[in-house]
Amino acid sequence: MVAEDKMADEYFEWIYGMMCKNGYQGLPFRKLFSCLHKIAFTYTIPLDGNRAEDGVDLRYRFGRRCGYSDAETAAFLDIRACSVLEMMAALAIRCEEHIMDDPDIGDRTGRWFWEMISNLGLSHMKDKGFDPHHTKAVIGRFLNRKYGQEGDGGLFWIPGCMYDLRTVEIWYQMCWYMDRVLEG
Repeated sequence: MVAEDKMADEYFEWIYGMMCKNGYQGLPFRKLFSCLHKIAFTYTIPLDGNRAEDGVDLRYRFGRRCGYSDAETAAFLDIRACSVLEMMAALAIRCEEHIMDDPDIGDRTGRWFWEMISNLGLSHMKDKGFDPHHTKAVIGRFLNRKYGQEGDGGLFWIPGCMYDLRTVEIWYQMCWYMDRVLEG
């Protein structure tokens, strides 16, 4: 196996493992993750570029944790744009570490990731019965901001939101969503 392929496989498994721990392990969603990893994260709201940067930074977080130099990471992983999977995983991590961190509860990174998957309407896309065409259509709707005004069909659904979430950067959507989570 070529070093690039080996590192890319390790990276994918690292993301999969991180998003599928704490009650989500053993879930058969490899085909969904693979599909999300093949789709480039594109955006129309300029500040969503920060989410793409977080996704790219995730590669270096992986590299450092697994003993790869930044040069190796750049050579083997920084060869394409941030994927939807990387953006969502990085957003879930940022949500947990910067907003929702609570040592008494523990790491809920996977929860935030799976809530985004559920809000997109992809939580039923297990390996058995996986539909790549449906998944790509759902992600296309998300990327093109063709979801509901309150975020239904996007990453964050906020019923009764006073803003049209299709016009708001993902970071604010997440913060408002987390406000609702904290309110109970």
